[in-house]
Amino acid sequence: MKPSNYSRRKFIATTATGSAAVAVSASVPAFGNITPVRNESEKLAILGGTPVAPEKKWPEWPYVDERVVEEVVKTTRSGIWCRIQSPNGTVPTFEKEFAKLFGIKTSVSTGSGTQALNTVVEALGLGPGDEIITSPYTDPGTIQSILVSRALPVMADLDPESFQLDPDDVERKITKNTRALMPVHMMGQPCNLQRIMEIAKKHNLFVIEDSCQAIMAVYQGKKVGLIGDAGCFSFQTSKVFCCGEGGAIVSNNEELMDKCYTVMNHGTAKSGRTTTIGSKYRMNEFEGAVLLGQMPGLRERHETRNRNAKYLTEQLKDIPGFRPQKLYEGTTEGSYYIYAWAYKKEHWNNAPREKFLKALAAEGISLSPYIANGLHREPWTEHILTLPEYKTMFGAARLKKFKDELNLPVCDQVCQELAMLWASGPLTATTSDMDDLIKAVRKVYANRDKLASI
Repeated sequence: MKPSNYSRRKFIATTATGSAAVAVSASVPAFGNITPVRNESEKLAILGGTPVAPEKKWPEWPYVDERVVEEVVKTTRSGIWCRIQSPNGTVPTFEKEFAKLFGIKTSVSTGSGTQALNTVVEALGLGPGDEIITSPYTDPGTIQSILVSRALPVMADLDPESFQLDPDDVERKITKNTRALMPVHMMGQPCNLQRIMEIAKKHNLFVIEDSCQAIMAVYQGKKVGLIGDAGCFSFQTSKVFCCGEGGAIVSNNEELMDKCYTVMNHGTAKSGRTTTIGSKYRMNEFEGAVLLGQMPGLRERHETRNRNAKYLTEQLKDIPGFRPQKLYEGTTEGSYYIYAWAYKKEHWNNAPREKFLKALAAEGISLSPYIANGLHREPWTEHILTLPEYKTMFGAARLKKFKDELNLPVCDQVCQELAMLWASGPLTATTSDMDDLIKAVRKVYANRDKLASI
């Protein structure tokens, strides 16, 4: 593994040759006390010492077993490759099975998480002249789901400990044109939905949960996605439940779900009549087959990630300046798409994050930054200011205010400090694998005074 510039894609490429060890999730032993590094102050591997975990292999991702392969082969042979060919195809079947996870009657599938979000935006009647408050610390798909409907994505700053939307700043950003909030459950852990829902109720706003990273996360006894007006999920390859691309929508509001179906199906309702504006956002039958094939082990892998995450948190809690993502009270299960820490260099002899990551990679454990800069620092913010439709819909004064509010210092701080383990595959590994990570972090911390020489 290369010690620098280690991206999620490079991680996937590296682990693609590793063991198909996701199956070991069933054999994770009971947690005990970690066996400490024999000499945590021994020489760092990058300076000539012995690595903690040389040639470390994590479980492969995406998850593939014979059931997944069989479902795809069966679909190929059936000739039913589009959802409209059969009410019993893989996509309609998946929608029913996915809904069962949430205890609701139906879900609506789409071709991506971004499409799921935009489907809800359209189904709620949000568009030109409307404002939707969301996070700058997210995938571009979040804001694009708003922009393609020609609404205005207004970005609020973050809580520095949870890396999630700061509800106080959300409330400060509300204007007379605000129609909805789109909180993002970053890393797969629930955001502060109690406060978000209180704000929404106070100001009569819709809440669209961007749950794309957070399948099966539970907050205050409820699965995320069912707390706001609707929740949207992504099944992109890196996610904990995936099929290459793909998305889904859930809601307790059956009327809204019917509208979502219609929008997803190029404006054509279940009755067969074309009734509204909508793109063709259909999931295809091969994606449905992969998802159905993965479902039997979904809960087991989810529970393994949660056990391993809890173990990492407990075993590293005494390392100053390496603070795990804060979980809000009432979070009983996370998705753990990503396990993230804030790296505080003042506790590491002021060594830059890049040197810490480089030293850790030499020990065989590659963590990486996540989002390089928030979406408030991307060119789209300038681009929309040049568009006639945005000038007409919002006016010069509002667009100037939008630009002036792009100062989001906490988001900038999080981008500079975050270190993450892409967890979809790695957190399904064994306790021994978690111990390797823990030992490596401890070893580098014990040698923090040497980081400047790297």
